[in-house]
Amino acid sequence: MPLDTERTSTEQRYTLGRRRLLHGAALLGSSGLLSACAATSTRPSLPPIRASTDRIYDMAVCLRPFRAAGPRLDTERVGNSLVVHNYGHGGSGWSLSWGSSAMAVAKAMEAHPQEIAVIGCGALGLTSAILAQRAGAKVTIYAREQVPDTRSFRASGAWTPDSRIALGSAAGPGFAAVWEQMARTSFKTHRQYLGLPGTPVEWTDYYSVRADEPPVAKPAHTEPELDFASYSRSIADLTPRARKLAPQDMPWRAKTIYRTEIMVFNIADYGHTLLNDFFIAGGQFRHADFHSPAEISALGKRVVINCTGYGARALWKDDSVVPVRGQIARLIPQPEVHYGLDYRHVYVVPRRDGIIVQDVSGGDMKGYGIDTEIVDRAESEHAVTTLAELFDQRLTS
Repeated sequence: MPLDTERTSTEQRYTLGRRRLLHGAALLGSSGLLSACAATSTRPSLPPIRASTDRIYDMAVCLRPFRAAGPRLDTERVGNSLVVHNYGHGGSGWSLSWGSSAMAVAKAMEAHPQEIAVIGCGALGLTSAILAQRAGAKVTIYAREQVPDTRSFRASGAWTPDSRIALGSAAGPGFAAVWEQMARTSFKTHRQYLGLPGTPVEWTDYYSVRADEPPVAKPAHTEPELDFASYSRSIADLTPRARKLAPQDMPWRAKTIYRTEIMVFNIADYGHTLLNDFFIAGGQFRHADFHSPAEISALGKRVVINCTGYGARALWKDDSVVPVRGQIARLIPQPEVHYGLDYRHVYVVPRRDGIIVQDVSGGDMKGYGIDTEIVDRAESEHAVTTLAELFDQRLTS
């Protein structure tokens, strides 16, 4: 199933999270992780990405559900039902899904239910349902669509646990510790899916390629920057350091190049694996399209876990949920390409179901408050054309 464009130092530019230009490059410089040592003089074998607009076979828009205070994880009574909320994770839904769902399920199980209803079948809905099953409850998912048709399926698919997760000025004093618990629990659980058939989760190399380039001019109408929270320092031990490479040892022309490794979610395989796990454990799915909390209470379930993501804005009349529009393009898969990169505000994730290419220019506010899910082909074609420049340089050098 998401950005700082101007930084005054290298360390500030290389940080974890989709909200940074690295967009998931796993704990770079702001955590003090940049290494001054260069790689060996042997060039890595990096098959070129065939970046051309006629190889775009899919484009999709995801509305990430951002809440300034962070995800909603409280409970409330609706009729005779205890509703446990589990939504509002910004661009960190897949990354934080297991940890956040573990908290939600723990609250749900305090009522000792034999059955639990889960509303929503995206990343949070599936992980909540599976964990509730493991806790001993019989679980039914009620949703308008299964995972391939959810907004979660349109995410970029990289480990970005603090991507637009909260505002530093709005998150409560204890949220940083809650976030760290969610991140560490999720990271540990994601590891259990490494090496499985279909490769639902895997590690891959990631390169930040920095060329001499003028800063991107922001449109005059751009909203003022918000203080999006960054918590990457507290989990710096989980992921590899970013290493500075010698540009002459790389196949690209660049002023500076860094290499690290990132965790990638192959969402098509991962979602299929989770859905299968849910059904194998006896789970049931019921098609439902709710328009009010009263309809959920009418299900007659003692405990309900609400994982409706951006849909919670309308369903629960929760105006604290702000859409953050993000668009991805998928290039035809290249199995030989097993590395990601960012170059001139273009972010690339090498998923098995297609090479994800995304325009991440515009800073943290890109897409903020925009609720249209109409695809802008020009945006994706610009990203792919920019990426092609990097490989054109390589081929002509």
